[in-house]
Amino acid sequence: MNSVRLYMFQTGWLRQKQVDIRLGASQEELVIPVPWFLVTHPEGNVVIDGGVAVEAARDARGHWGSVADTCWPLMEPDDGCAEQLQRHGLKAEDVRYVLQSHLHLDHTGALGHFPNATHIVQRKEYEYARAPDWFAAGGYIRKDIEKPGTKWLFLEGDSTDDFDLYGDGAIKAIFTPGHSPGHQSFLVTLADTGAILLTIDAAYTMDHWNETALPGIMTSATDVARSVKKLRAIADKTGAMVVTGHDPDLWPSFRKAPQSYE
Repeated sequence: MNSVRLYMFQTGWLRQKQVDIRLGASQEELVIPVPWFLVTHPEGNVVIDGGVAVEAARDARGHWGSVADTCWPLMEPDDGCAEQLQRHGLKAEDVRYVLQSHLHLDHTGALGHFPNATHIVQRKEYEYARAPDWFAAGGYIRKDIEKPGTKWLFLEGDSTDDFDLYGDGAIKAIFTPGHSPGHQSFLVTLADTGAILLTIDAAYTMDHWNETALPGIMTSATDVARSVKKLRAIADKTGAMVVTGHDPDLWPSFRKAPQSYE
């Protein structure tokens, strides 16, 4: 795995209310980072999520509708996932897989931009995104999820915890529902750095990771708690570096593209 590398990117920031990040917090606004990731691998390049869709940078209200009243992207069109990869030296055709942690609007920026890619998501997430409960509907943008020509591969819940993308231990999916019904996190293992655990939104912040707060957006508090417990056990076992999903204090401490973890 000497040539496997992890690059950390972001599609700008999101401005939203603190209560959406931490259950019971105030209505004051908070600005959070929107990370996404690239793993270069001898068998093919892999994008994880892709951040906010570039269409929202061009016209947030036109693309998101009323969601833009409570959630606003602080990004430019050049911050889009595909645009950043082009500057990084990769063409759209160079991406083999897109791994979707889930299908909320700040994680669907890769959809529709990589024509050769297979998009991997939990079946439960895909089905829920097309018919969500009323309280969760604002998080899903059908225009992102149903882009024509998208090639999907569906995973099936707990039975996919051992899903190893290339069969070499470099990229594994971990089923972590709670934030959404089909959320998954990822364990990336590199030759020099070792294990890096991308919790994504199973734990937005270290408050969630340390089990001192619940997220403001979730479909099951019980599943959230159990998923964090599951991830903590994996981190303890592997000695992984933990990367939470949207922590404005922790995110600046990581190495960003064009630098990489190897």
